Amino acid sequence: MQRLTRRDMIRRSVLVVAGTALAGQTAVTTANATPRSPGAPRAADVPTAFDETYLGRHIEGWPAEGGHGGPGGHGDHAGDGHGLVEFVVRIDNDDLHVMQNADGTWISVIDHYETHPTPRDVARAAVRDLNGASLVPLAV
Repeated sequence: MQRLTRRDMIRRSVLVVAGTALAGQTAVTTANATPRSPGAPRAADVPTAFDETYLGRHIEGWPAEGGHGGPGGHGDHAGDGHGLVEFVVRIDNDDLHVMQNADGTWISVIDHYETHPTPRDVARAAVRDLNGASLVPLAV
C-alpha cells in the first residue's frame, strides 16, 4: 500500500471542497429557476417607477404603456417575444431616450457605452453627464 503524502491530502481536500461548492451552486440555480414563457419578463425584471430630485434636477420614470409611439414613450416591448421592458424617463420634464439591453442592463442616448442596472441609475448618470446642460429632444 502506498503511503499518503501531504501533497495528496491537500489535492484531495481541494477537490472535495470544489465539488461541494459546485454541487451547492447547481442546487441553488436549479431551485431559483422557474419556468416562464420566453417573452414574458419576470416581476423582478420590471423596474419600479421613480420621481425624485437628483443634483438639483427633477428626474422621473415609469413603465411605458401602449404600443409604439404611445404617449410619452416608445411603446411596450414586454409582449414582443424579447422579454424587454419599455420605460419612460424624463429629466426636468424632457424625455430621455433609454433602452434595455438583452442582458437586462440599461443605456441612454447620453451614453450608449456605459450600462446601468436600472432606469433610475441611467437618469442619474445622465444628469451627471449633462453637468447642468439642458436635455435636447431627439430629432425624429
